[in-house]
Amino acid sequence: KISLNGNKNIKQWRFDKKHDFEDIVMHDSLFYILISNGDIETLKFEGDSIVKDKLKFPDGDKNTNEFETLYWDNDYKKLVMLCKNCEDDKKKVVSAWGINIDSSSYIPSLYFIDVKPIAEKTGEEKFHFKPSAAAINPLTNELYILASVNKLLVVTDRKGNFKNVYPLDPAIYKQPEGITFTPWGDLLISNEAGDKGASNILI
Repeated sequence: KISLNGNKNIKQWRFDKKHDFEDIVMHDSLFYILISNGDIETLKFEGDSIVKDKLKFPDGDKNTNEFETLYWDNDYKKLVMLCKNCEDDKKKVVSAWGINIDSSSYIPSLYFIDVKPIAEKTGEEKFHFKPSAAAINPLTNELYILASVNKLLVVTDRKGNFKNVYPLDPAIYKQPEGITFTPWGDLLISNEAGDKGASNILI
């Protein structure tokens, strides 16, 4: 827990053993933490204690699906995961999975993102779109999808229909892995340190 008002007192809590944690969403005071295999840890604070639970991705031990993106969609009233690399997508689409938080159930094929118009816009013939984070623009109601491997920012509607794509300069966005919006519409992108330099947040 890092204060934004200049207080350098950082608080931390250990909640699990080492996993490949990829994204975090807070909704109704509950934290949802995405693991790359599609499992989701849930956390909530009760006083100084942490209460945790886990949602298990269906047949997660039988496939090699990989996820890095988790966000809350108020239209669907669900958490949404985007595939970074899923077997059934065949590199032609990116599938979105919904998570019903009331029933703790996963919903496959909530929507699909067609990769073809993104490839055509970027001029790449062999193209594998790999989302690394996503957030909804509160002013335009559009979904902004960050792809670190592709160095792209892709814009779709809430159902994944392609609208636009923006290349990200690798000299500025060394390893873009996180995205969010302020309530007034400013876009923030976080970058891992990569091979050199420091990690940062760019507005």
